[in-house]
Amino acid sequence: MAELLDLDAEVLHSYLSELTAWIKELTADRPPRRILDVGSGTGTGTFALLDRFDRADATALDLSPRFLHHIGGKARALGVADRVRTVQADLDAAWPSVGTADLVWASASLHHLADPDRVLAEIFTAIDPGGFLIVAELDSFPRFLPDDLGIGRPGLEARCHALQAERHAALVPHLGSDWGPRLTKAGFTIEAERTFPIALTPPLPAATGRYAQATLSRLRSALADRLTADDLSTLDTLTTDDGPHGLLNRTDLTVRTTRTIWAARRPAGE
Repeated sequence: MAELLDLDAEVLHSYLSELTAWIKELTADRPPRRILDVGSGTGTGTFALLDRFDRADATALDLSPRFLHHIGGKARALGVADRVRTVQADLDAAWPSVGTADLVWASASLHHLADPDRVLAEIFTAIDPGGFLIVAELDSFPRFLPDDLGIGRPGLEARCHALQAERHAALVPHLGSDWGPRLTKAGFTIEAERTFPIALTPPLPAATGRYAQATLSRLRSALADRLTADDLSTLDTLTTDDGPHGLLNRTDLTVRTTRTIWAARRPAGE
């Protein structure tokens, strides 16, 4: 999962750059100095925001010690270790003592929570009046493949995504939610909502094949008991074959996904 998150950041670099530039415009009246990354993963948001706001410090908050160790190592490699603090916490249990922030970033993390409304109320309290919460969410994994792969039955990726949507409905029911009403309920004012449609075509970033490989390998593992033997065999060829059908060598890949962003502000008078 750590590799997949880092590849996501590398391949979708242009999206992250556009998004953080937009956030800089939104916060022009009070550039953030203290950033809190809620559900930081491997630090994609942490480092993108520190790069955009060069006078800010960041706290990366996550459940996984492995992810937080990864962030610490990356911070040292990038020369920003003095600007990054890591905190391990289970947000489904209790909100940690992390102080306040003037910008909170929550990317693809809120849908994992058992009670996101409670956590949003905690985030509201943790944001200084006038500060921003940026929520970035996705509906599903990205898509990479043409309908007809030249191997197996056409429509493999569509079948995988349909099965994964059924699985997510049971395991992560908040995925795909409209977070606007939840943010308003927590006390925030919605300043903007924006959809970023991502459709990358050749020439693609160099890591795209590995990104597709990591993503489809994860899908294969999650759906192993629900896919047909033929589809499993096709996925094995895609993810492990070093010939022309393998993802690392295909020339017909694209990257298609959508990210929806809510920019919510704690009212200045609160």
